[in-house]
Amino acid sequence: MRPILAFALLATFSAQAAEFVVTPVPVTETKAVFGRVETRDVVPARARIGGTLITISVAEGDAVKQGDTVALVADQKLALQMNAAEARIRALMSEQSNARSEYERARDLMSRGASTQQRVDQTRTAFDVVRNQIAAAEAERSVIAQQAADGAILAPATGRVLTKPVTVGGVIMPGEAVATIAGGGFFLRLAIPERFAATLRVGVEVPVSGRPGQPASTGRIVKIFPQIENGKVIADVEVSTLGDFFVGERVLVQVPVAMRQALVVPPGAVSSRSGIDFVKLASGVEVTVITGGSAETSAGAGVEILSGLRAGDKVLMP
Repeated sequence: MRPILAFALLATFSAQAAEFVVTPVPVTETKAVFGRVETRDVVPARARIGGTLITISVAEGDAVKQGDTVALVADQKLALQMNAAEARIRALMSEQSNARSEYERARDLMSRGASTQQRVDQTRTAFDVVRNQIAAAEAERSVIAQQAADGAILAPATGRVLTKPVTVGGVIMPGEAVATIAGGGFFLRLAIPERFAATLRVGVEVPVSGRPGQPASTGRIVKIFPQIENGKVIADVEVSTLGDFFVGERVLVQVPVAMRQALVVPPGAVSSRSGIDFVKLASGVEVTVITGGSAETSAGAGVEILSGLRAGDKVLMP
């Protein structure tokens, strides 16, 4: 008799444990909007000198690091100016040699009493003038060399090349953009109807639908702009799994906009036959219900019941 009694008690306990009392629970109301993938920084790689575009080493979609050479601009006049500067320096070097010889000769003659101090001062001044002219010419040559080096167009930031509006062989003006680089991280920018502006909060998590073949993820609202444009509130959402390739891609986001009370039962409590949903009460009666889809609560995922149940009903779990 004892085993039979133990089995009866276990069955009673299991039946009690399988009962679920229907109570209203808070459910988050969401608004489905499309977010646009944006980048924090869009920086153009600009030419520092004018000239002809000799080479361009990047294409749309390429990843670059700050300081990488993306293109090269050459100005033929700089080569001619460099040759002229070199020739001028050589001429001044010859003048410096003559001025040094004159100065040394004047000092030697003065030491023997055959020249005057005035002559020594004149030759020394001529020697100093030529030496300073050489320094100026060398500085001018350095300027020309730096201008030639500025023909290398460098990436201003680490990121990915968005556009390349030029072709090799074209004429480039100083300050003209050769490539546009997106960097600084990627995020989602949302445009939410203004009637939900009062319910938006920074730090709220938002479900983000994944791209085809990728799982869904969760983002977080990090910024809400105070200005409403065309009846829309602009908000930025950070998503760790967003990637860094497509800019301007549209991604579906479920933005929490309100809280409401709803009747939610575990998914296993609902059974479907012939396209009709049923829920079995603790009394043994099956009732027809109309479901409202899945709902997330603090206890986990469930099924919202729109009609057929009331608060306090006891539902049997299968």
